[in-house]
Amino acid sequence: MSTLKRKSAAEAGAEPKKAKQGNIMSFFGTPKPSATSGSASGSNSAAAVAPASEPAAPKFDKAKWVASLTPEQRSLLQLEIDTLHESWLALLKDELVTKEFLELKRFLDRETAAGKKWFPPKEDVYSWSRHTPFPTVKVVILGQDPYHNHNQAHGLAFSVRPPTPAPPSLKNMYIALKNDYPSFTPPPNRGGLLTPWADRGVLMLNTSLTVRAHEANSHSNRGWERFTQKVIDLVAARRTRGVVFMAWGTPAGKRVLKVDGKRHLVLKSVHPSPLSAARGFFTCGHFRMANEWLMERYGVEGKVDWALTEGASVFEEETKKEGVDGAKKKGEEEEEVEGEAVEGSVVRKVEAVVKASVLGANAGAKETVVEKKGAIGKAEDDENAAPEVQA
Repeated sequence: MSTLKRKSAAEAGAEPKKAKQGNIMSFFGTPKPSATSGSASGSNSAAAVAPASEPAAPKFDKAKWVASLTPEQRSLLQLEIDTLHESWLALLKDELVTKEFLELKRFLDRETAAGKKWFPPKEDVYSWSRHTPFPTVKVVILGQDPYHNHNQAHGLAFSVRPPTPAPPSLKNMYIALKNDYPSFTPPPNRGGLLTPWADRGVLMLNTSLTVRAHEANSHSNRGWERFTQKVIDLVAARRTRGVVFMAWGTPAGKRVLKVDGKRHLVLKSVHPSPLSAARGFFTCGHFRMANEWLMERYGVEGKVDWALTEGASVFEEETKKEGVDGAKKKGEEEEEVEGEAVEGSVVRKVEAVVKASVLGANAGAKETVVEKKGAIGKAEDDENAAPEVQA
């Protein structure tokens, strides 16, 4: 833990990471006038307003704050002291000492003392804060419960570390992304690691930050909901120049009801779970809509490059011209991204098939087709369950 403590301290004093598509801090410079802003996909649209100035970051003396804690508070909050990024700690410090949060920490200590395994590993509970410091947040994706099997949850909603393959919900997110950006390709080896997004300003936040092994929702209603709602409220209140909130599913939608749709963009859809994705998620267009809004407001530096493969970009030229003999050039082959959708009691494969074609003298166009494949099994009741990989 001492090594992690030094790492967290170093991160707190370091410059936020730069996004591949431009300097992420330039995203928070003087924004461009916006023709339209507000909510989408079920939220009321609103007239654009001039983005207000960002509130100044609070002055925070971490050592002084730690010294002000009682011995019990210091013991209960050691994980937060060691691993919560200082930009977030400065804003959440008052919440951490509430009776509700301290009781949550006592509960986790009782779980550990009773020999109950819980996820993610302690050092990863607040990894979202270190990958996405508060001043860099430009998109918020809301999740629900962490994955509850081995080698899955690591503190970022929907994300899993190798060698765990992408869970069903994430595979369906890849389909929606492919529909928005045909040049997108999933990570190799069926991967599901989303840290590149987090490092580019995408805050991926679950409703509960911990879960007992193999028991979905086992840490729900213990205090995490209040804490993560505070995180959402802080972003909505203090990122006044505007960010994008992606709320998928009814529970996530309820969490953004108070977000100012004149200041921020709120995108709502059904959850990407196979249980609901076929009811509109695949074609919700959220990834492209987020970038169009961010670029309109902040310029090209505001966009998020959703690529997850090293050296790739979703902004690459999406089509190529055919040669004189009509032969396809490299990169014009069909590319497939596979997901899952439930129909009745059967889970069916779903694929996004992107086909490139050249139309006369035009540069080219791509047609995206989503088609259902054969049955592959029964539906899972737990939409957050990922394929288990033994430790």
